[in-house]
Amino acid sequence: MNTTATSVGISLYKKEAGLFKALAHPARLALLDVLSQGEACVCHLTALLRLRQPYISQQLMVLRRAGLILPRRDGTVIYYRLALPQVPELVEAARALLRARGVEGTRLTLPDLPLPGCSCPLCTMAALSFSGPGRQREPEDN
Repeated sequence: MNTTATSVGISLYKKEAGLFKALAHPARLALLDVLSQGEACVCHLTALLRLRQPYISQQLMVLRRAGLILPRRDGTVIYYRLALPQVPELVEAARALLRARGVEGTRLTLPDLPLPGCSCPLCTMAALSFSGPGRQREPEDN
């Protein structure tokens, strides 16, 4: 049986187009790249991308609606992670196409904790472990 575009593929192509539309933004690609390294809260994503928090939240909402990321609430802090393990493969495929055309670049990496001025639980715990009352930082082995 010969399948026509109108009988099967158009709805699939519309879904694929919606996915690519969600990917078609530099900030959203950067967010996916960072989240491929692990879960992160909005304050860390804001600090890393050096963009305003409302803007980051808006881009995260687009990625959520596309089913690419998932939120996790811990008190007042929302953490985001990739929804599917295939997401980094999709981003890497685009990067491989660019490399084939001679375009190179560097990836963003999750920042060390604590971030200055950040009050999320991860930064608070990290700050306490280094500078809490009566606690000193462990000397590093050489």
